[in-house]
Amino acid sequence: MKRQLIQILFGGLGLGAAVWVSSPMWKVALFVAAYVICGGDVVYRAVRNVLKGEWLDENFLMALATVGAFIVGEYPEAVAVMLFYQIGEFFLDWAVHRSRRSVRSLMELTPLSVQVKRETGWTDVKPEDVKTGEIFLVKPGQRVALDGVVVKGSSMIDASALTGESMPVSAQEGKELLSGVIALDGELEIKALRPYASSAVAKILELVENASAKKTPTERFITRFARWYTPAVVAAAVLTAFVPPLLFADAQLKDWVYRALIFLVISCPCALVLSVPLGFFGGIGAAARRGVLIKGSGSLEGLAKGSVMVFDKTGTLTRGAFEVSGIYPAAGVTAEDLLCWAAYAESGSRHPLALAVTKAYGKNIDKSRLQNVREKAGLGVFARLDGAEMFAGKENGIAPDFKRPVDVPAGTAVFVSRNGQYAGCLTFADGLKEDSAQAVADLKRLGFTQTVMLTGDSTQAAEPVAKQAGVDKMYASLLPADKVRLVEDLMKEKALGTTLLFAGDGINDAPVLARADVGIAMGALGSDAAIEAADVVLTDDKPSKIPQAVALSRFTVKIVKQNIWFSLLVKAAVLLLGVLGVATLWEAVFADVGVSVLAVLNSLRPLAFKK
Repeated sequence: MKRQLIQILFGGLGLGAAVWVSSPMWKVALFVAAYVICGGDVVYRAVRNVLKGEWLDENFLMALATVGAFIVGEYPEAVAVMLFYQIGEFFLDWAVHRSRRSVRSLMELTPLSVQVKRETGWTDVKPEDVKTGEIFLVKPGQRVALDGVVVKGSSMIDASALTGESMPVSAQEGKELLSGVIALDGELEIKALRPYASSAVAKILELVENASAKKTPTERFITRFARWYTPAVVAAAVLTAFVPPLLFADAQLKDWVYRALIFLVISCPCALVLSVPLGFFGGIGAAARRGVLIKGSGSLEGLAKGSVMVFDKTGTLTRGAFEVSGIYPAAGVTAEDLLCWAAYAESGSRHPLALAVTKAYGKNIDKSRLQNVREKAGLGVFARLDGAEMFAGKENGIAPDFKRPVDVPAGTAVFVSRNGQYAGCLTFADGLKEDSAQAVADLKRLGFTQTVMLTGDSTQAAEPVAKQAGVDKMYASLLPADKVRLVEDLMKEKALGTTLLFAGDGINDAPVLARADVGIAMGALGSDAAIEAADVVLTDDKPSKIPQAVALSRFTVKIVKQNIWFSLLVKAAVLLLGVLGVATLWEAVFADVGVSVLAVLNSLRPLAFKK
């Protein structure tokens, strides 16, 4: 972009200086210099593409038209066309860069070093240097560097970023762990089961690379348009130059070649190369104002063609945080007492369920009422409250043979006992975001034929969310590779010319975001890997922004098409007058500039788009 700014600045100065100076020699020299600065790269690409046999693009037409302008002596027109082109390209690139975020790479899923037990003691080495069978250490808060099995220690494990599983799980001796998960509250010694290159993290990296390679980038609208416009214009210019002298005795070859060159100058898509990028920029800018960052015109076009919408569950349709969803006191216990006892018992724990209990209680905890608080990883919390022995945690913490009461629904729960007697149960749910159901309904109103939810969570946890959200299909217990496979299957089923949109937020979603036609990441709480792999980023994580972005993108594409057709119709009229010798070159230039101004003004309409 700095290079483009320099081209625009010095090209503009050169054009202004050439118009201002009176010396013919200096005037031509300055025009040539300005042309080389503004259009040298365009001419280079045109020549390179011709040598490759790929000349049907805007570079060839612009190079041919501007060289023609030089031949007929219209130097200002030649330079101005290239200058306008660079301005349009700058706006387009600016839109892309403004919509991207500075994020860390996927490689940060893996620690830079890992402590391995060797003959000399614990040694820091790179994960790639750890051999199968070696023991490595993971401290609380650290990521597991390689796939392995726990040989010593216990800890709660957060695997949400890797698998999408919202509930932390217990890891003890004999438990097999995937790389990328986090040890929350205990130190673990783990035996490596396979080298780093074969670990879960490495496989996710490979999935992202492969998915990106399979994903065909959306061609720019102007490039597709140029494929038929360029040969048509060149053919028309050749016919204009040589057919009349062959058919009419009084037709002079020199005059008709001159008219053909004027034809090429008039036909140069100046209005298009300026208004089309600006049209997309207007849409991208309007989306950014609404908290939707779109990474370029290709992504915006992809949104406009959406027909299948696929959602991740945790953190996308749901909040990604547990809330108390039900209180089930035992006989003789009130709901207020049960919640109070559970909150006091859990007050010293940092477990996600414990935090949800204390949040639901909502009152200050008087620590002086508590004694002998102890937490057992994977089981629960024991404490003495006002002299009574309290427990809050899993069913087997009350008694080995204790069974869930029939009135307690299936799902995540914390069981409470007082002095060894069952006191009640609290159930939890990862609540649906307020606007998730509305987002799904809006997408269906926009004509989406399928809405699908994919998740690494269990079917038991996923079904209620899918029902509340109103999606058409749901797939649960999926690993990253499963999600990619299912998305590829859905892409094969969608209608020709339409796109599949996928919205997600976790590290496990990065391969799918890269593979989908348009990947949409949650930008506020989403992982850096997801944001980097996505084509669109929602800055506030609201699913309702997706149908808004789709509607805005369709409006923007409609405006771009209006600009193209308006430019073509005006050009067709002026071209006809030019061939007949009625329109002069400067009249054609004026018409082209007028079309450009009107097209640019039309391109600003997305900024005023109503929801």
